[in-house]
Formats: sequence, C-alpha cells, structure tokens
Amino acid sequence: MPGPHALVTGAAGFIGSHLVERLLADGVAVTGVDCFTETYDAAWKRRNLERAAVHSGFRLLELDLVRADLAALPGADVVFHLAAQPGVRTSWGADFPVYLERNVLATQRLLERFRDARLERLVYSSSSSVYGDAERYPTPESVVPRPFSPYGVTKLAGEHLALLYGRNFGLPVVALRYFTVYGPRQRPDMAFQRFCRALLGGEPITVFGDGRQLRDFTFVDDAVEANLRAWRSPAAAGVYNVGGGSQVELREAITILERALGVPARIHHAERPPGDPQRTCADASRLEADLGFRPRVGIERGLAAQAEWARARWGGQPAGAPAPGTGPGPGPANPGRAAGRT
Repeated sequence: MPGPHALVTGAAGFIGSHLVERLLADGVAVTGVDCFTETYDAAWKRRNLERAAVHSGFRLLELDLVRADLAALPGADVVFHLAAQPGVRTSWGADFPVYLERNVLATQRLLERFRDARLERLVYSSSSSVYGDAERYPTPESVVPRPFSPYGVTKLAGEHLALLYGRNFGLPVVALRYFTVYGPRQRPDMAFQRFCRALLGGEPITVFGDGRQLRDFTFVDDAVEANLRAWRSPAAAGVYNVGGGSQVELREAITILERALGVPARIHHAERPPGDPQRTCADASRLEADLGFRPRVGIERGLAAQAEWARARWGGQPAGAPAPGTGPGPGPANPGRAAGRT
C-alpha cells in the first residue's frame, strides 16, 4: 500500500486490534507485532485479527520484544506501543518479574531500536493506574503519580522511559493514560467481559467491594481515536489522559448490562483486593486543547455495543464453555469475577 506505515505492538490485543483495523481503514499500511503470551488464550487474540489478516496492507510479526533481535522490526512512520503485561491483581508476588520484563524492559528495547529513526511519533500506551488514589478528582496530568499497584509502577516506569528518550534523543514521544477501556473484544479477564459471559451463561458475578467504586470508563473507539490524534496532531507532546467519557459506579454499570442483555444479575460480593483504587476520574481538558478531542461514547451506548458483541459470540452458552473457534475457554473458572482493573 502506498502512503504511511505504522508499527503496532500488541496488535492482537484488545485495543491493539481495534487500532490496526482503524489504521487499515484509513489507508495506512500496518505491521503488527505480538508474541501471543500465556496471559490468555492465543486463539482469542488471533481471532481479534481475523479482519486485518485478510487485508493486503497488513502483516503480522510474531516476535518477543524482550528476547528477539529488534533489528527484525521494519522502519515505520509511526510506532504505537501497546504491548504490555496487563492486570493489577496478578502483578503482586512471584509474577512481578514478568511485569518488569514486558512493561519496562520491552519498552526500553523498543525505544533503543527507534531512538535514531526519523519517526513522526511514538505513542506509548500508559494507564490511569499510574495515579493510584489520586490527590484530586477530576485528575489532571499535572498531579504527581502515586501508583497503588506493582502494575501501575511498571506502567509509570515505561512512561518515564519513553519521555526521557524524547528529552535525550529527540524522539517524538506521546504517552496516553487510558482510563478503564471497554468494548467489543475486551480481554477475557476484564470485568465487563466476565460479567457478560456470566449473565449470558446464567452464572453469578463476583464484585470486589460493595460495587460503589467509581470508574471513568472509556469506550475502545475513543481510545483508538486518541492514538490517531496523538500521531497526527502537530501540537501533541508529553502525557494525555484518555478518559472523561463516563464516570459511574460499578453497580450502575452492571445495571446497564442487565438492561442491554435482558438478564438479571446474581451478584456475590468479595473483599476488595490490594491495588484497587476507590475512584478514577480523568481531567481530559489537555486532550481536548492539544488534540481537539474528548471521548464521545457514553456508557449506555458503549455497553450496548459490548453486550451485542458478547451475545453474538456466546449466545446462551454456559459461561465456562469455549467460544466458537477459540479452543479451550480462556480465563480461570469463575467467569463473573471482576478483575480489579483501573
């Protein structure tokens, strides 16, 4: 394909696969990079790329950013770095070295690969988890980050690495702090995906805490648009919150899903886990001022889209049954267990 070329790491993931499709639709050639880690079923991720895989402008490199020779990565006009080890609850304890490798070392190696390249932009995917229990709400980018989980620490470290490569080597870097992204193809371990599968399968859902925790929910299409603006907007620089679309309590979101799926929820409450903040709320005014964009998809419309996708994929199957074409059912045994993400 003539025109620009994008490199997308984590291309087979939730946000990455949506970004790949949008880039291809906009006439951008895409090289996707993914190493299909054990975090969840690789067949699930490959299915995320079904549409992209038949597009002439797309190719996939199965490559581990931590161990591979990154000279194998092609040159590009823009790099979107979404590859990471996700999850707040699982970042404690013995798995922490995995987070160090995939969120910090992988980022450093990618930055080294492109530090002298003539990129238009390198867009780093960060997280609202860097704020932890923030000093104030809505939370602007100027608030001092205080991560509340090891995951948040590693995402902040990756963000700092990206920004210091910008300051030292002139790499045109932008970091996006996502606030609880949801929508079709959401990871199987994330709360709304688990809730949908449980509701459709007639199973109970487990909510950590009393369900009153507030989250700033961001629909995946809005997260994708923020990535494109971060690349194409001349004023883009530094760090941006990607949120501000819908701040609601978790229990309200469950009610919306009940309406969308036409199924009442049976809720079991469990103790809120370490690392799970009570509230997130983005001040997205900088995103609007510099990039001309504010998330637009409200929680009712966004959850309706996710519920429709879930219904098409699972219908009335038991929650533990494998989705068509995905092999063994991904995730642990309790399909309705909230993941505690930020």
